Amino acid sequence: MLMELESAKMIGAGLAVVALMGVGIGIGNIFSTLIASVARNPAARGEVFSIGILGFALTEAVALFALLIAFLILFT
Repeated sequence: MLMELESAKMIGAGLAVVALMGVGIGIGNIFSTLIASVARNPAARGEVFSIGILGFALTEAVALFALLIAFLILFT
Protein backbone atom coordinates (compact mmCIF):
# COMPACT_ATOMS: atom_id res chain seq x y z
CA MET A 1 0.00 0.00 0.00
CA LEU A 2 2.77 2.43 0.91
CA MET A 3 4.74 1.59 -2.24
CA GLU A 4 1.74 2.39 -4.48
CA LEU A 5 1.23 5.74 -2.73
CA GLU A 6 4.86 6.70 -3.21
CA SER A 7 4.83 5.76 -6.88
CA ALA A 8 1.59 7.70 -7.41
CA LYS A 9 3.20 10.74 -5.76
CA MET A 10 6.19 10.48 -8.08
CA ILE A 11 3.96 10.21 -11.15
CA GLY A 12 1.84 13.17 -9.99
CA ALA A 13 4.88 15.33 -9.33
CA GLY A 14 6.29 14.44 -12.74
CA LEU A 15 3.05 15.44 -14.42
CA ALA A 16 3.00 18.73 -12.49
CA VAL A 17 6.49 19.56 -13.73
CA VAL A 18 5.48 19.04 -17.38
CA ALA A 19 4.31 22.68 -17.29
CA LEU A 20 7.96 23.73 -17.11
CA MET A 21 8.39 22.68 -20.73
CA GLY A 22 5.80 25.22 -21.79
CA VAL A 23 7.41 27.84 -19.59
CA GLY A 24 10.77 27.27 -21.27
CA ILE A 25 9.22 27.63 -24.70
CA GLY A 26 7.35 30.76 -23.60
CA ILE A 27 10.44 32.47 -22.17
CA GLY A 28 12.42 31.67 -25.31
CA ASN A 29 9.62 33.09 -27.43
CA ILE A 30 9.41 36.27 -25.34
CA PHE A 31 13.11 37.04 -25.56
CA SER A 32 13.47 36.10 -29.23
CA THR A 33 10.62 38.45 -30.08
CA LEU A 34 12.14 41.14 -27.85
CA ILE A 35 15.48 40.90 -29.65
CA ALA A 36 13.81 40.93 -33.07
CA SER A 37 11.68 43.97 -32.24
CA VAL A 38 14.64 45.93 -30.85
CA ALA A 39 16.64 45.03 -33.97
CA ARG A 40 13.85 46.41 -36.17
CA ASN A 41 13.23 49.58 -34.16
CA PRO A 42 16.01 50.51 -31.69
CA ALA A 43 14.19 53.70 -30.67
CA ALA A 44 11.39 51.66 -29.05
CA ARG A 45 13.80 49.70 -26.83
CA GLY A 46 12.63 51.20 -23.52
CA GLU A 47 8.96 50.52 -24.08
CA VAL A 48 9.43 47.05 -25.57
CA PHE A 49 11.94 46.00 -22.93
CA SER A 50 9.62 46.79 -20.01
CA ILE A 51 6.78 44.83 -21.61
CA GLY A 52 9.18 41.93 -22.27
CA ILE A 53 10.32 41.85 -18.66
CA LEU A 54 6.70 41.88 -17.50
CA GLY A 55 5.95 38.93 -19.78
CA PHE A 56 9.02 37.12 -18.46
CA ALA A 57 7.93 37.66 -14.85
CA LEU A 58 4.41 36.38 -15.48
CA THR A 59 5.70 33.35 -17.36
CA GLU A 60 8.22 32.58 -14.62
CA ALA A 61 5.39 32.77 -12.06
CA VAL A 62 3.72 29.84 -13.83
CA ALA A 63 6.96 27.87 -13.44
CA LEU A 64 7.09 28.63 -9.73
CA PHE A 65 3.47 27.56 -9.29
CA ALA A 66 4.14 24.28 -11.11
CA LEU A 67 7.20 23.61 -8.97
CA LEU A 68 5.24 24.43 -5.81
CA ILE A 69 2.50 21.98 -6.77
CA ALA A 70 5.10 19.28 -7.47
CA PHE A 71 6.69 19.81 -4.05
CA LEU A 72 3.30 19.77 -2.35
CA ILE A 73 2.48 16.47 -4.03
CA LEU A 74 5.82 14.95 -3.05
CA PHE A 75 6.11 16.10 0.55
CA THR A 76 2.55 15.93 1.89
